[in-house]
Amino acid sequence: MPAREAGFGFYTGVPCSFLTPIINRVIGDGRLSYIAAASEGEAVAIAAGAWLAGRETVVMCQNSGLGNAVNPLTSLNFPFRIPTLLIVTWRAAPGLKDEPQHELMGAVTPSLLETIRVPHRPFPADQEAIGPVLAEAQETMAETGLPFALIMQKGDVADEDLDGAAPAARGAGERIDLRAAAVPPTRMATLERLLAAVPDEAAVIATTGKCGRELFTIADRPQHLYQVGSMGCALAMGVGVALHVARPVVVVDGDGAALMKMGALATAGAYAPENLVHIVLDNGTYDSTGGQATVSASVDFAGVAVACGYAGAASCDDTDGFERAVALALAGPGPYLIHMRIAPGSMSGLGRPTIAPADVARRFKSFVAGTDM
Repeated sequence: MPAREAGFGFYTGVPCSFLTPIINRVIGDGRLSYIAAASEGEAVAIAAGAWLAGRETVVMCQNSGLGNAVNPLTSLNFPFRIPTLLIVTWRAAPGLKDEPQHELMGAVTPSLLETIRVPHRPFPADQEAIGPVLAEAQETMAETGLPFALIMQKGDVADEDLDGAAPAARGAGERIDLRAAAVPPTRMATLERLLAAVPDEAAVIATTGKCGRELFTIADRPQHLYQVGSMGCALAMGVGVALHVARPVVVVDGDGAALMKMGALATAGAYAPENLVHIVLDNGTYDSTGGQATVSASVDFAGVAVACGYAGAASCDDTDGFERAVALALAGPGPYLIHMRIAPGSMSGLGRPTIAPADVARRFKSFVAGTDM
């Protein structure tokens, strides 16, 4: 497989009938890894995490799903300069009769990629063209640090039978209730307890908004990645990292962000990285945009996690219970979710990370590789 020989070893995405042969081939090749994502945007974030862990990545999706991926492509890959090879199918391409739901995206697929500054080429339909196209893609991604897309049309790849098993079903994990019916602490106090509890070798990914900003204010370290955009993608990125490293990977999520891409909990539960700790700091609001209410008051995040296959989950509402939950999570195996109720609001005069996202990504990547320890 030319892509494997070129170094592309990690694949993720959402299927399309045009993609069936290549997905089946990847799944059937024991030298390659494939993660079935719950959404295209999630797949982009998973691949970003895998790249941070040192893998060369491919994201595959239908062009209708490209719309779902626009947010992380523009607010994660672009600011952090994270490359990935995209294989996007071209449903309703010019001259191809297709279903009505594909009509508009079929007309705008190339121009949409150009609008979001993703260079693209036709997917090579001839064997001898594959090498040069992949070489161009790799050269361009090395120069820009950004994604490169191949647009696949119907019949570009010969049929391939599926030879691979789906992730094994996992039973519900154990959940514990550590709530003390206390006055919820601030996010800052909770993050301070977290940093005191996690080992120095842990990688920490903080969701966008005030979570990352407060983490940066408390302590800026190479093992911290502050997502400044791509809301809802922190867990997926954490999965991509955790599947490829032995060190603990701690994802600090928010209730609004976790609600945005809850399918990622199913992916985390199915692929089950044992070193993943997923913390949902729940203040019931969109704190960065004025404190509007989320719907988290009626959501049992710990229950959702164990139902999705997490090894365990804990609910807590004070810093003592939180510290106990972190200790349990780090004792493993995971994935382990901690649902922590916190108070709305943040410190006054809260600043923002002063390090450029691309620099944050590269020092985090060096830390994960062990070259910064």
